[in-house]
Amino acid sequence: MFDIGFGELLLIMVIGLVVLGPQRLPVAVRTVTSWIKTLRSLATTVQQELSQELKLQELQDSLKKAKQAGLQGITPELQASIDELKHATKTLQQTCHTEKSHAGNNPQLIDPEAIHDEVVSTTPISTTATDNIKSIKPRPHHSSRDQ
Repeated sequence: MFDIGFGELLLIMVIGLVVLGPQRLPVAVRTVTSWIKTLRSLATTVQQELSQELKLQELQDSLKKAKQAGLQGITPELQASIDELKHATKTLQQTCHTEKSHAGNNPQLIDPEAIHDEVVSTTPISTTATDNIKSIKPRPHHSSRDQ
């Protein structure tokens, strides 16, 4: 980090020993190393945060490009189909709204009992299992000897 060799480090220790003395030198070394550790951790944290922000920005840019490419990549036939579906949806919604307004004005138009009676009368249902068996016609059995 500081690009200090062994000789330079030894020279700094000798100067520190002369200036601070043997009693205060170990305390000073511990203090300086704690400052260096704090600075390194701070630098690492800032570097990681910047890296994350850059990655996030790149992902957002990629997402914007993908959305633009996706919208521009629609063929005219597909766009026509989308427009037709939108038109059909709008027409169906308008029809539902008009039928609801007519039914609200004239409640005799929709009679649930009449609809129920009509459905029941058109679909005969057998009530017993024997009725179902009687309605099944046996198929003729062909054996290989008949041919």
